Amino acid sequence: MKKHNFSAGPCILPQEVLLQASGAVMDFNGSGLSLIEISHRSKDFVAVMEKAQALALELLGLEDQGYKALFLQGGASLQFVMAAYNLLETKAGYLNTGTWSNNAIKEAKLFGEVLEVGSSKDENFRYIPKGYAVPSGLDYLHLTSNNTIFGTQIKKFPKIDAPVVCDMSSDIFSRQLDFSDFDLIYAGAQKNMGPAGATLVVVKESILGKVTRAIPSILDYRVQIAKESMFNTPSVFAVYVSMLTLDWLKKLGGISAIETLNEKKAKLLYSEIDLNPLFEGYANTEDRSNMNATFNLADDKLKDNFDNMWKEAGVVGLNGHRSVGGYRASMYNALPLESVGILVDVMSELERKA
Repeated sequence: MKKHNFSAGPCILPQEVLLQASGAVMDFNGSGLSLIEISHRSKDFVAVMEKAQALALELLGLEDQGYKALFLQGGASLQFVMAAYNLLETKAGYLNTGTWSNNAIKEAKLFGEVLEVGSSKDENFRYIPKGYAVPSGLDYLHLTSNNTIFGTQIKKFPKIDAPVVCDMSSDIFSRQLDFSDFDLIYAGAQKNMGPAGATLVVVKESILGKVTRAIPSILDYRVQIAKESMFNTPSVFAVYVSMLTLDWLKKLGGISAIETLNEKKAKLLYSEIDLNPLFEGYANTEDRSNMNATFNLADDKLKDNFDNMWKEAGVVGLNGHRSVGGYRASMYNALPLESVGILVDVMSELERKA
């Protein structure tokens, strides 16, 4: 039985993408070779890389606007380093909204002064700071658009006179934004786009080349652009599956279409959390993530019963992160509305039996 996959990552992927990918692993483009056996320099894979890059820019509405799309490796964790290496000359601002922001701040401090312009650490990151001041003279401002662990999401982004860098690992391609407001976007594929192993970086070329330090070649965005994401051997399978997923999204109607579906899924689950007295939401209501809903039982004595019920219903990946506890339902792009309905039915049934 196919499971209802609420895992925070690796993400659920569309069935048609999995079928295409499985076929390519056996025989790619009728070559008699597996996708994971072919040269990354081959004509067939170069076409995959070029299409993946083009689709990323097209879906984000950033074609012909001075941006380049790269498929790199190392996840968002390496981008914590690369962003600072390439952009931080004197000081940068960071909004601290959780674990991944904390990690990005730690790495950036190796390269220059880091100003924490706002933080929600005082309430274990259950909200998004607002009304914070962004000082002038920053090399860039770094944000994390969605916080997978705590279930919060930035709804309104600041407009400032410095470049804006954003880690969109867990909500990339899930909602329509004016992506030209961002100068550097990065996202690990495994949260909403593909399997682990690829990292999408979308960067405005005009912000590069302004630091005085020497940058190792593999960490230099300009080198990666010049080498078309192939300075070293790329993660062929992860890039291919990401390309298939982006193509699936385009055929579906793009980001605006998937945003409508994501809003329906989030509304359905959060309505049950708010109306069912046996459950309590973790994140502040106004900052709730449409990707990762975090919630707890009002009475922990119900835990064993609830856990058995959702597992019997074919639900997987619902346990919350160890730093928050409770439960976390990740509703990435490919999760069907039906799966959310199954979970809501289980939650309602628990109330009836209590």
